[in-house]
Amino acid sequence: MQIELPHELEPFIEQEFATGRYATRDEVVVQALRWLQEERQQAVSSIKQGLDDAAAGRAQPIGEAFSDIRKEFGVPETE
Repeated sequence: MQIELPHELEPFIEQEFATGRYATRDEVVVQALRWLQEERQQAVSSIKQGLDDAAAGRAQPIGEAFSDIRKEFGVPETE
């Protein structure tokens, strides 16, 4: 598979390759795609966990959640 990358990404790829952490420029791109894939999988997993929690009644109403956050960070309640 051949992929054409935007020219503005080339300096970043070169910079990462120059660190010596990657044997080829292709490895830089492959690693970036792996991180993107992992990030997507974690996001989907977190969403599924949230839905499971909500279905099991382990959820807090949004108003209470914001109130707790305000208390934690010392932000006064608004009317």
